[in-house]
Amino acid sequence: MKPKVLKTARDHRAALAHLEGLMHRSDPDEAELELWSLLVEKYEEEHFPIGAPDPIEAIRFRMEQEELTPTDLQPYLRSKSKVSEVMNRKRPLSLSMIRALHQGLKIPAEVLVQEPAAAYHVTPRKVRKQTTTRKAG
Repeated sequence: MKPKVLKTARDHRAALAHLEGLMHRSDPDEAELELWSLLVEKYEEEHFPIGAPDPIEAIRFRMEQEELTPTDLQPYLRSKSKVSEVMNRKRPLSLSMIRALHQGLKIPAEVLVQEPAAAYHVTPRKVRKQTTTRKAG
């Protein structure tokens, strides 16, 4: 198969099949393998873009990677209650939290500043009515 720019889903399927055949050879041509890999990669980047992860999921992923507990997030989010609220999507990340998480846990700032995939579940606070007394006069 002659290399060409992949423009259709049919081209993509054919390229994948050819690439798989190259990989199963006992003596694959490294240059040809690399060329077909680049062609497939380019097509997939254009047709199957992968968006940035949800900010809360990114924090959870870093916690898993580093074997961190919610307590370990307190220095970045300032308190146990804020950690709970943020991780349960009851409080959005503030700019200072984003900066701290970016600097401390090396989570990309562009991931943390995005709107989360799931909506925040903020419970409205009850507002007490203030009563005013008027002076007679």
